[in-house]
Amino acid sequence: MKRRIIEINREKCNGCGLCVEACHEGAIALVDGVAKLMRDDYCDGLGDCLPNCPTGAISFVEKETVPYDAEAVKRHMEKRHNNGGCPGARARSVQPEQTDAPAASVRSRLQNWPVQIKLAAPNAPYFQGCDLLIAADCTAYACAGFHERFIQNRVTVIGCPKLDNIDYSVKLAAILQHNDIRSITVVRMEVPCCGGLTAMVEKAVAASGKNIPLRIQVLSIDGELLK
Repeated sequence: MKRRIIEINREKCNGCGLCVEACHEGAIALVDGVAKLMRDDYCDGLGDCLPNCPTGAISFVEKETVPYDAEAVKRHMEKRHNNGGCPGARARSVQPEQTDAPAASVRSRLQNWPVQIKLAAPNAPYFQGCDLLIAADCTAYACAGFHERFIQNRVTVIGCPKLDNIDYSVKLAAILQHNDIRSITVVRMEVPCCGGLTAMVEKAVAASGKNIPLRIQVLSIDGELLK
């Protein structure tokens, strides 16, 4: 049959994931960091996802395809609810273990999951009222005391603009718009390509329309704080 259905332009998609959250039928998922319509029979053609796409990557098309299957959608959503969605992307708060161990003992200071910018949901509860750390992937490997120095008492998201080849600014702007972020700390490496992360954060802050204190910290290859 010929009916209206959504189409996603992969070139325009920035992987923000807002369409995934907006789709009540669970028809859309992020695959390799890009939104994809998983099954035509899950799409009802109403387009709740369209107004949530900040890049205009989603549009309607008329095409020959299978009918919308409400029963299949119901089973799909029940299964997804029971499984809690993808375990790796499920938003959760993390409580660092409190022990009487010596101060030199190593323990995680991470307060949230997931940490990848591509996977983070803008409406995750841990973002509300937090001090936000936006870190380049390599920084935690270069700096031996990264958890105590930067992650402690902050909500953390990470990414690499060079390897991920994604403009994080839209996802980050959505996080800033949805939540009352107290401050932002960006930690990046001294290498030139890492400057892209700083530019995306600054673009996101401007797009959010909020006046949020922003601090940029730069690490050298050997983990020393340059500024």
